[in-house]
Amino acid sequence: TALTGLVSSAAGLAVLRLFIGFAGGTFVMCQYWTSRMFTKDVVGTANALVGGWGNLGGGVTQLVMGSVLFPLFKTGMSAEMAWRTVSVVPAIVAFSTGVAVWFISDDAPKGNYTDLKKHGNMPEVSAAASFRSGALNFNTWFLFVQYACCFGVELTMNNAAALYFREEFGQSTESAAAIASIFGWMNLFARGLGGYMSDKLNETMGMRGRLLVHTVCLLAEGVLVLVFANTPNLAGSIVVLVFFSIFVQAAEGTSYGIVPYVNPPCTGSIAGIVGAGGNTGAVAFGMGFRQLDYKQAFIVMGCTIIASSFLSVFIRIKGHAGLICGQDDLVIGKGTLSVPEPEEIGEEDEA
Repeated sequence: TALTGLVSSAAGLAVLRLFIGFAGGTFVMCQYWTSRMFTKDVVGTANALVGGWGNLGGGVTQLVMGSVLFPLFKTGMSAEMAWRTVSVVPAIVAFSTGVAVWFISDDAPKGNYTDLKKHGNMPEVSAAASFRSGALNFNTWFLFVQYACCFGVELTMNNAAALYFREEFGQSTESAAAIASIFGWMNLFARGLGGYMSDKLNETMGMRGRLLVHTVCLLAEGVLVLVFANTPNLAGSIVVLVFFSIFVQAAEGTSYGIVPYVNPPCTGSIAGIVGAGGNTGAVAFGMGFRQLDYKQAFIVMGCTIIASSFLSVFIRIKGHAGLICGQDDLVIGKGTLSVPEPEEIGEEDEA
């Protein structure tokens, strides 16, 4: 990020964005971290709050950089030099945060992984075996598609909402951007709300409760996309946008209320695959907005989201009830999600 000011070509910008994108992979690590640090009865809320405030950070950074720091830097230098220099500030903040996490935090409630492995309290886990097990679990891919239809939608709206309000309702660039920012500000509470609802229904209904609230959020999101596409006035569109955004981000929260249960030894790999679904969805929906007019693109997106909600019927997690049938294994306690050594494919389950 600090090197942004040195970019002088499109190719250089693409390469820089590629490496910045690698840093975005910390989302997956953080979701795994929270899954290990918090007990099962609150893991949905924990993952959702961490993810939601992470998404909010992008909007806050854009606002602070553009509205506060950039004008401040311009007072002592040219506009060209100001935008090339101002990116040093978030780079310093990010670096400082990384240093703090490294020296202050613990990997798990019982301490750091290095010490746990040294004393034989944690087995060595093969990354390849973990990824293979996670990728061969059908539940992973159902959640991949569903996450594409919530976080992928959020990324798409971040790119398209301002242009939509400017072109469809004749708003100025500044006004359209301000209206579009409402979508991101819902991250203050909406994703956390989804995780909280997932945890509350888990208390009374087990995994079926998590799947139920997840399905309802996706259904409501899809319906609201269709309503948004057919709202002819600005005021109505803004109201629908608020509720649409709430259900988009709540669905993101309910998604990661389920992820840690799919296969606990492979939570990191599964979180990564499901998270990639969000970016995949953004690319797919983005292509739709480039090829179709706004109304058609929103209709396609809404129908796709509604269809994805029915995939919850097919999510069957070992030891837990499905949406329609099955029951939770009462032996499973409320502790943190354990991370035993992954089972080898083809190997029989141990008693």
